[in-house]
This record gives sequence, C-alpha cells and structure tokens, in this order.
Amino acid sequence: MITQTKRNAIRQRIHARIRQKLAGTAERPRLNVYRSLNHIYAQVIDDEKGETLVSASTLQLKQKNGGNVAAAKQIGKAVAEKAAAKGIKHVVFDRGGYLYHGRVKALADGAREAGLEF
Repeated sequence: MITQTKRNAIRQRIHARIRQKLAGTAERPRLNVYRSLNHIYAQVIDDEKGETLVSASTLQLKQKNGGNVAAAKQIGKAVAEKAAAKGIKHVVFDRGGYLYHGRVKALADGAREAGLEF
C-alpha cells in the first residue's frame, strides 16, 4: 500500500516534469490547480514576473464541503470570472501532477464554460 506522503512525492515529481514543459507568460498565464482532501484551489500565475494574478478556492466560498465535483466546477467558474475582470482570456492549464479526471476536470470544464480558453 502506498502511503499518502509517498503518493504526494510521486505527484510532485510528475508536476516538476510538467512544469519543465509549460510556463505562464503575461499574454498567456498558467492556470494552476491544487487539490486537497477537503478543498480545491486554483491560481492564475504569470511565471515571468513570479506573481499570482487571480486566485479562487473553496475556502473563499465558505462551503461546507469543498471536496466534491460540484464545488470544483464552481471554483473553475469563479477563477474564470475573476480572470475575465482582469482582461485574461487565454491561459495554459497546469493540472498540478493530478490526473485529468474528477475534480480537476470539473474545474477545467467550469473555467471553459465561464469563458477561459485553453
């Protein structure tokens, strides 16, 4: 059985490999996803300047259960609306080493529905 710390170490190695190939720019920032057991977080990051332009999480929405697909879809929509308000339309999607499945996919679908293109 793989322990949680080993699983996270594997995910971090995968994420490092992904990050070698993709980076956010001022014209096309990176939409990063972090998924914990109870919450999901999304950030739009300009890697050239090293700053977070927009962020959203289930903690901000003060939901009782932020660890489900419906909450992830809401966060995707929220981060897309905040990005649109700052004039960001195109992003690069960074799945953070997670499989593109479940909550990560729901967040991406929510962001696409709200107008982000990737």
